[in-house]
Amino acid sequence: MRTSKYLRSAVSGGALILAICGLGAGSAAAFDGTATPLLAPADALHAPTAAPETADRSKNLTSLEYAADQGHLAAQWKVGRMYAAGDGVARDDKRAFVYFSQIANTHPEEPPGTAEARIVANAFVALGNYYLTGIPNSTVLPNTARAREMFAYAASYFGDADAQYQLGRLYLEGTPSEPHQAARWFQLAAIKGDCRAEAALGDMLFQGKRIPRQAARGLMWLTLSKDCAGPEEAWIKPLVDGAFHRASDDDRALALVYLEDWLKGRRD
Repeated sequence: MRTSKYLRSAVSGGALILAICGLGAGSAAAFDGTATPLLAPADALHAPTAAPETADRSKNLTSLEYAADQGHLAAQWKVGRMYAAGDGVARDDKRAFVYFSQIANTHPEEPPGTAEARIVANAFVALGNYYLTGIPNSTVLPNTARAREMFAYAASYFGDADAQYQLGRLYLEGTPSEPHQAARWFQLAAIKGDCRAEAALGDMLFQGKRIPRQAARGLMWLTLSKDCAGPEEAWIKPLVDGAFHRASDDDRALALVYLEDWLKGRRD
């Protein structure tokens, strides 16, 4: 969640700076020789992935995998995330891909706006990222067209901000580049508060990258992006600082007006 912290400071002389400081569904072995305990989806989603004892971690994973193999959506997502990140298990992108594929294949029409829909959208984004890079020693090869399909579905049907940002990147960096489409998807994600999309859209507008230049509007989006950027978005701060260094005093002042209007609209 973004912090919604904003700071503005006036500099003498009228220069206004905005500083925003191939697997099967095998049956799991029972713990006690009888039946394997089944976690409800909500329990599977929130179950800890790293227990103090190896035996406990094994039980937790076995229980989650059993629930996932029974078709429980949250468990499928949780196990897929564990294998994708190497969280409590050895990283295995092929196994993660299978679980995310199960979600995408069985829940593509989950009603948007629900917790389940967010899980499904996340699975589509994960699959899109795998298709961008491919998975070594597997049949999943780099396939930009397939990645775009994954992102486009999550972006359009579920309105997922991550997917919208990734789709915007593909349009911007593709051959041929489609900057107007990229800006459209960046804006949809930026409105939802995705700081990467805010930065990408702000940079396009400020520089006039193959779209009409709107320097002040670009500065507004760049300002918002700096507020929510974390360690994984270290590229954003120098982008914002560079834009403000090159901006005119009038652009900075107008950006502040846009920013105040934006924040007022969010509060209202």
